Amino acid sequence: MNVGDELPPLSVRITRDQLVRYAGASLDFNPIHWNETFAKDVGLPDVIAHGMLTMALAGRVVTDWLGDPGRLLDLSTRFTRPVVVPNDGQGALVEFTGKVAAISDDGIARIDLVARFDGQTVLGRPQASVRV
Repeated sequence: MNVGDELPPLSVRITRDQLVRYAGASLDFNPIHWNETFAKDVGLPDVIAHGMLTMALAGRVVTDWLGDPGRLLDLSTRFTRPVVVPNDGQGALVEFTGKVAAISDDGIARIDLVARFDGQTVLGRPQASVRV
């Protein structure tokens, strides 16, 4: 692992079906994640993906690359834009990339991540710390 190394990109389609399953697993049944009328009534363009689902997928880029999820020490981000999930069977395509930004003397690497949907970033400063 070296500074500048790029992680293999990951493209994921988030569908309405996945949102329902994630809601059940996370116990986050907020209607903005499954009810079009409710989402639009509160000012959203449509149903949106759970922020924590998007963050978890960003983490998957790192754990897939590491091959050992136990080496992931920390994952952080801000939620800056929603991922709008249409009810069309295709879902929303979210693309994730990452790069080794720094490696400390104590063997901890910082991975800078990017999550893009519809040409825009959806996570603010997503970063992971991993054991080298």
